[in-house]
Order: sequence, then structure tokens, then C-alpha cells
Amino acid sequence: MSPQQGDRPSGQGGGRPRRHDRTAPRDREPAVVKREDLRADCSACFGLCCVALPFARSADFARDKPAGRPCGHLRDDFGCGIHARLRDEGYRGCTVFDCFGAGQKVSQVTFGGTDWRRDPASASAMFAVFPVVRQLHELLAYTAEALDLPAARPVHRELRRALARIEELTRGDAESVAALDVNALRGEVNPLLLRASELTRARLPGRRKDHRGADLMGARLSGADLRGASLRGALLVGADLTGADLRGADLVGADLRGADLSGADLTGALFLTQAQLNAARGDAATTLPPSLGRPAHWAREESAGGVVDA
Repeated sequence: MSPQQGDRPSGQGGGRPRRHDRTAPRDREPAVVKREDLRADCSACFGLCCVALPFARSADFARDKPAGRPCGHLRDDFGCGIHARLRDEGYRGCTVFDCFGAGQKVSQVTFGGTDWRRDPASASAMFAVFPVVRQLHELLAYTAEALDLPAARPVHRELRRALARIEELTRGDAESVAALDVNALRGEVNPLLLRASELTRARLPGRRKDHRGADLMGARLSGADLRGASLRGALLVGADLTGADLRGADLVGADLRGADLSGADLTGALFLTQAQLNAARGDAATTLPPSLGRPAHWAREESAGGVVDA
């Protein structure tokens, strides 16, 4: 699989990866996590998502691939041979995957820039570490976003501590990272994210609906007032959200596969990721947070007269 950010060219890979700093100084305050380090940089990765992760033949993948086996389209330079045609070739699942920068962290920091082809003995450890760091980087992304919310100031100190701790964990050696209990760590961080969300949404006018964990698969929510709503973990597969007001809604973990966001307003949406958008449908009238890109396939669907391709 090839991680992408709204089908941007960065996912094409190729070339020899650059090196990142292996360790952070310990004699001063931890540096602020840079947002660019939480975005996939395939040019600095050893194609880890294309090898470490399994996929099953389905609507998302053209064929089966077990974990640890390179995808047949992975090039010698770790780029994807069909990157520009992934959806057309039946690899839609690749276009909605986001490693949150874990690929380059594992490649350049954990394993010091030595790839699994040059050092086959490191392959199994590298492939085991990658999905763990991917989860840690996702937590880093959510925590960094919560720190950008002015209304969440009462929990900023705890969020900064959590951010520093998670970042330090990502820089451990392969054995220590692979042994981490990510679920336990998530259980510690999630209450902070929830509190940040509640504090932020409390400032929005009107009644804030609670659809946390709700099964809204295929729901007809066209034009719905969901401003400031909690949609954390909600199942919104194939939901009709055309023209819906999702300003300030909490979308952490919401499943938006095939959801129609045409004309929806996502201004200020909390914890919305590029991968969620890539999995959904939308159009030129969909209003997005400035930090996220409009997926290229939205324009193709629109020009094709609304053909479902998500």
C-alpha cells in the first residue's frame, strides 16, 4: 500500500531516503512536534506500508497479500509503480491509508537509514515496529491538534506532557517499541482529547448532538445540523451528508467510507484526517479545514456525473 495525502505527488516515492536525527537532546525541554513529521514522506521510507501490512482481495484491493511480503507493484527504489493509477487498478485501499509519518520515522530513526533489502535480518523487526509507530504517530497528530485549540487551554499542560511522552516512545529501539501496549497508552490520552473536544464544542451555539459510536451507515443526513456534534467513532459508511453543517464536529475515528460530503461544511471539524476525506466523496462545494487537501478523485467523480468511486 502506498500512503497518500489527498493523492498528492509526495506518495510517488523514489530516490535514496534522507536521514533524520536519530535521537533528541535530553538536556532541554522536548522540541515541539513538527506537523510535517506527522505527514507521510514516502521518499524517506522503505515502502513499509507496501510490505509490512497485509491486504485481502476485495473492493479495496485487487489481490491478496500477506504481511511481510512486498506488493508486486513496489519498485526497487521503494516507490509505487502504479501510484497514479491506484484506484483504476483496484487498489483503492492504498489511497485511503495514512501512516502519519511513521514510515520515515521507522526507516530513518529506528533503523538508522538501513533498509530491509540491504539488511534482510532486520526485516521482521522493522515490519513489526511499523504498525506500532503508526498508531503512536496518529496519537501524536491528535494530541498536537488538541494543543492548537485555544478553548482546550485547561488541559494543555497535560497534553504537552502526553505529546512529549509519546514522541519519546517513538524513538525507542525496535525491541522496546514493538513491546509497547498502545491500547493502554491510548486509554490514557483519549480522555484528554475528549476533554479538549468538549471544551471547544461548548463554545459553539445551539444544541450539540451526541452520536458518539452511533451506527449511521447509509443514514440520510442531507442538510443536517451537526454543528459541534460528537461523531466520535460513528459508523457513517455510505451516509448522505450532502450540505450538512459539520462545523466544529468531533470526527475522531468516524468511518466516512463512501459518505457523501458534497456541499458539506467541515470548517473547524475536530480531529478530521486526510485519510477520512480520501475515503469519502465530495465536490468543489465541500468546505474543508485549511490543513487538509481536497482529494483528487472528488473532481473525477464530479466530472463523471457523480459516479461512486469511494
